Amino acid sequence: MVTAVRHLGPNWYACVMGTAIVATAGVALPVHLPGLRTICAAVWLLSLALLLVLLAARALHWRHHADQARAHLLDPGAAPFYGCLAMALLAVGGGALTVGRDWIGTTAAVAVDAVLFTAGTAVGLAAAVAVPYLMAVRQRAEPRQATPVWLLPLVAPMVSAALGPLLVPYLPAGQPRETLLLGCFALFGLSLLATLVMLPLVFARIVTGGPLPLALTPTLFLVLGPLGQSTTAVGKFADVAPGVVPAPYSEGFGVLAVLYGVPVMGFALLWLGLATAHTVRARRHGMRFSMTWWAFTFPVGTCVTGAEALARHTGLVVYDGLATGLYAVLVAAWATAAVQTARGLVSGALLAGPRPVPVALRPVTARTTSGTVR
Repeated sequence: MVTAVRHLGPNWYACVMGTAIVATAGVALPVHLPGLRTICAAVWLLSLALLLVLLAARALHWRHHADQARAHLLDPGAAPFYGCLAMALLAVGGGALTVGRDWIGTTAAVAVDAVLFTAGTAVGLAAAVAVPYLMAVRQRAEPRQATPVWLLPLVAPMVSAALGPLLVPYLPAGQPRETLLLGCFALFGLSLLATLVMLPLVFARIVTGGPLPLALTPTLFLVLGPLGQSTTAVGKFADVAPGVVPAPYSEGFGVLAVLYGVPVMGFALLWLGLATAHTVRARRHGMRFSMTWWAFTFPVGTCVTGAEALARHTGLVVYDGLATGLYAVLVAAWATAAVQTARGLVSGALLAGPRPVPVALRPVTARTTSGTVR
């Protein structure tokens, strides 16, 4: 077991995120199918189990393979995935209150969400600061290396902003509720502005640097995360604001939910089309399964919850249809990623280390008086 976790990176928390969002997005669908809520509760329990297993496995990784863990922190391609830890904690916590309470009770659900929300928010804020700092000071990342993965630590506070309002009704009336709501609004602004700074680098890399490597192509869907999650967040603010903040501001949150959410969801659909086109191309060029396929799940799930929020606040049937259609895509993507991941675990391929380069394929080097020539 100790050897098996040597190459278990923080990207594995995407499995937890992708599973939890299937449950939380499903219970808010405008279509009420018999047994759907029970199935969603079971999926949430699965996400909780996955979280506990991964936390234990990652603890073993840090204890017995600290060298590899430090290497992940210094790798600009791996370090951003520490944002996934925060989002996994938050997603499971939010699921406890939206659907898990059916099986564990409201009191236990509030306790679980409070603990996981606090821990996830703390980890998310630390990652939002530490990862960009390491990229600037230690990793020395270059613009040509930019990928949507760089957005992960910056999106984590937005997940806190979207899920924090669930706890507002369970706090004492007055300042505690208002403080949490406005604190979530601050997290919304923090994540949104940081994303707006980073996203142009990612878009410029794709347009000027050509398509991403085949294995990284699914990460294009990560851009949907801040778009869908921010739309979800403003909808949640509007849901709980009445009676928590003074009337002018509570009404303002309702206006923001529509005037912000509608155009952002429009851009999300544009990006969904672009990412899908790149993915189809990559698949035709031989893209095989890798853990990056989990990028097809959580970001799409945030667009489902964003569309659900817009349906509530606009009353438009078109958003009901959009949420239902995207949820069907989410379930299909989750099932595919889950089955392929299970196969990779059984075969051992997903936990194996990188393959060594054969001697015949290694670059030939020759030492000269002026240095090394390849």
